[in-house]
Amino acid sequence: MGKCTFTRSADRVRAAGSVVSGGVNSNFRLGVAPTPLVFERGEGAYVVDIDGNRLIDYYLALGPMVLGHSPRDVIDAAKRQLDVGLLYGGQSELEYQAAAKVVEMVPCAERVRFAGSGTEAVQLALRLARAVTARSTVIKFEGHYHGWLDSILWSTSTPQAALGPEDAPVKQPASAGQDLPAGQNLEIMSWNRPEPLVSRLAKGDVAAVVMEATMCNSGGIFAHPGYLEAVREACTKHDTILIFDEVITGFRVGPGGAQARLGVTPDLATFAKAIANGFTVAAVAGRADIMDRLVDGSIMHGGTYNAQPAAMAAAVATMERLSKPGAHEGMERQGTRLMQGIEEAFREAGFPVNVGGYPQIFTVNLGLTEKPINYRGLADVEKAGYRKFTSALLGHGVRALERGAWFMSTEHDEDVIDRTLEAVRSAVADVAPELAHLRQ
Repeated sequence: MGKCTFTRSADRVRAAGSVVSGGVNSNFRLGVAPTPLVFERGEGAYVVDIDGNRLIDYYLALGPMVLGHSPRDVIDAAKRQLDVGLLYGGQSELEYQAAAKVVEMVPCAERVRFAGSGTEAVQLALRLARAVTARSTVIKFEGHYHGWLDSILWSTSTPQAALGPEDAPVKQPASAGQDLPAGQNLEIMSWNRPEPLVSRLAKGDVAAVVMEATMCNSGGIFAHPGYLEAVREACTKHDTILIFDEVITGFRVGPGGAQARLGVTPDLATFAKAIANGFTVAAVAGRADIMDRLVDGSIMHGGTYNAQPAAMAAAVATMERLSKPGAHEGMERQGTRLMQGIEEAFREAGFPVNVGGYPQIFTVNLGLTEKPINYRGLADVEKAGYRKFTSALLGHGVRALERGAWFMSTEHDEDVIDRTLEAVRSAVADVAPELAHLRQ
């Protein structure tokens, strides 16, 4: 079988630029090599594009498709609701069922509010924290991503040369056109270093600390043993709200997300992506005394499409599946095998690599000889070379994100992993001459 080609996708995206800017509706889909793809359908672990390529998919829509593409139980649940109503401007029983599942599964969840996207959920969590504490300052960390709005899109992908000293990072907006005053109450710190954060919180003026409990948007980096516990203790001591952004890890790395897996419970947590397997559902969950401050109406939270009934039906079906014993075991097993196989393929070819993260969502850091401990440890990642690798991989029928992240689903079985590792070895061989400068 010859390599996959993508001529029709390239032509269609180019032509669509006359009506859709760049031919895409998210900048995260822009500039993908060799071209952004146009799809016809998704089937389990596969997507089929308009060139007729059936590709093993590790994008999984950037995370939501934890049960794979087109799971029958989720689709049937949504269809049943579509037959009786789309949107009410009021409540449905389904949203209460969905909220009850979140409370059942997530350690921090005493109350829940639904939203339309992870970006929106983060904004609600920050607003709640500031209202409850009557403080303004929020601390976030280099390389952690919490949505694309002006108030939080800072120091997410800053060039290493512009970071400044680690004890006093230079706060950098991540987009042209940001309203810079919107970030004036945001402070940036380097993650995985407990002493500076504990010292900063001791001043008693910080409303919230927001973080990915495991760095999944960049690096696949775990917290050092004791780091999250130290942050939890300091936040409690100084009445600061601890927020875990579980938009990626929630429901994906285990029924209770990263917080259950790591054994540290935040005050608030944000969720999206895997909660409804492709339907637009996000949520904030947390302590009842914080969440119930929404009841008196003094803290604004709105959204016409919040808890849309068909999406709630999908969320219930998704969480019911993921809450069953053993639901994550296949992903754990196959993801571990895939991580080990990818690392082995690069190392056998003589290329340094670090593969880090959970088996359900991990990152391949080409060019690293040591495990990174935070964003600054990613300075030597070979981004251009890895981009060539993923382009070559696509030619062999496997679709993986150019930034290094790999998402697993319940549908990635042993045969799929076999096929993937065969493609990985072929792609590594294809790009080996261009990566010669990395050989140890």
